[in-house]
Order: sequence, then structure tokens, then C-alpha cells
Amino acid sequence: MMVRLPNAGKALLPLLIMGVAACDATPPPVGMVRGAELFETCAPCHGDAGVGNPDIAAPAIAGLPQWYVEEQLRGFQNEYRGDHAGDLPGLRMRPMAVSLTRDGDVESVSQYVASLDAAYPASTLHGNAGAGAASYVVCVACHGEDGLGNPDLHAPPIVQLDDWYLLNQLRNFKSGARGARPDDTWGQTMRVNSLALTDEAMQDVIAYVQTLR
Repeated sequence: MMVRLPNAGKALLPLLIMGVAACDATPPPVGMVRGAELFETCAPCHGDAGVGNPDIAAPAIAGLPQWYVEEQLRGFQNEYRGDHAGDLPGLRMRPMAVSLTRDGDVESVSQYVASLDAAYPASTLHGNAGAGAASYVVCVACHGEDGLGNPDLHAPPIVQLDDWYLLNQLRNFKSGARGARPDDTWGQTMRVNSLALTDEAMQDVIAYVQTLR
């Protein structure tokens, strides 16, 4: 039997169909597929393999733990990273993190980054590793004797990070460009440790970290 709709019903029918289609629309996939798609916006700076580009102060991120990448992206989104005029690379990174607005996007791109083969960038600094070994004693409590970090203490594996990036971040912590916000709990801890280091001592301890690979 054919059901005839009144004229008003006929007018509403397209709207009802559109509503059903909207309800049926599936959200973007969460996980590696979505992460690979999102990483296309990261690749121009960090490279297709996530090995970074020092010419534009984009660090190697390939193989960093998923929890750490997620935490840093949340930091940019919550404005306790990339909100200081003295941190130009952070200012560039923040809009990229803020663009991850859909549920699961931060987790997905972080999972993809973690799946990439870890990069161990070549040394570019010329610190004294012997002198740096003494300073590194303070770092062991969080980053470990091997520099592999400790997720329970929110400490990343610093052996995977560019030496120039480590130096920039230590300088940022010391100047207050990073780790000065009260909502950045673990950044505050790192900032306290950076205050005792001269620029020379920073390069020395980073030179020692390079020997842990």
C-alpha cells in the first residue's frame, strides 16, 4: 500500500533524510589510520619520517613515547607551552596542536609518531661530556642513568632528542619561557633544575647525554 504524505510532510522529507544521514555519519577513525592522516600536517616541519629539521627548529619526534607526545600536545593546547614571546618554535607549534579538535585526534597522531623508527640525531654541540657527567647526577632521578626516561615521573627519553633542542629547552626553562605556569606541574620541576646550570654546563650535560646512546 502506498502512503501519501500531505504537502507539509513532503516538504519535511528532505530534512528528515538529511537528519538520518547526519546521524549515520561515522566519526574519523581513531588510531593509526587517523594518526597517519593527521601527520601529513606535521611532515612539512618534522619530515615524513619524523626526523625533524634543525633549519626551522623542528626537532626529531619519531619513536618518542605516545604518552609524552600526547602530554606535549596537551601542553600546547592548554597554553603552558608555546605561549611565550621568547619561544618562537613553540609559538609556531601551538596552532598545530590547537587544530587537533576531534575526539581521539591527539591520541591518534601520538600513536603514529610513536610507531615511527626512533631517530638519534647527530651531535651538533661541543660540550665537555666528562664535566657533564657530574651535572647529570641530578638528572638521573627522573631521566634514569641511561637517559631513557620514566613515564611515572613524566620524564622523556632524552637520548632520542636533538642536542640543540635540549639546549633550547633548558634555556627556556631557565628563562621562564617554559615551566613557569602553575598548571605545568612537571615543567616546574624541570625549571628548578635548570636554574642551577650555566649555559656552558647545559652544553656539557647534553654532551654527556649523547654518550648514553
